[in-house]
Amino acid sequence: MKQASDIIVFQRHDVALESFVAAEDRRIAGECRQSVANHYSDPSGQFHAGIWSGGLGSWKVRYSEHEFCTLLQGRVRVSDEAGHSVELAQGDHFVIPAGFVGTWQVLEPACKTYAVFEPRQPQE
Repeated sequence: MKQASDIIVFQRHDVALESFVAAEDRRIAGECRQSVANHYSDPSGQFHAGIWSGGLGSWKVRYSEHEFCTLLQGRVRVSDEAGHSVELAQGDHFVIPAGFVGTWQVLEPACKTYAVFEPRQPQE
């Protein structure tokens, strides 16, 4: 049975900050510097939650996971392969569904909370 002490409060939970840039074959423009502080992963390895931040730039994305986000600061544009896009700003809550392919562009340095669910792939 889980207890109140098992609740993860991000601001009170120390984690290692992972900094990286988008893979070279995915970069479109800019430095694409990013960092992630993953605060929680469930025992199955399918659910994760934390804080992401990114600097100016754009890169290709291919989502195998479902991701719920709240943009805490900044402004981003997410575009699909057909060129349709949605611009997101501080305070926006959104879901990017598994199967989405397109580009992620940071227009103003951004920070978001995320909750990701990655379904297991069927075994062959």
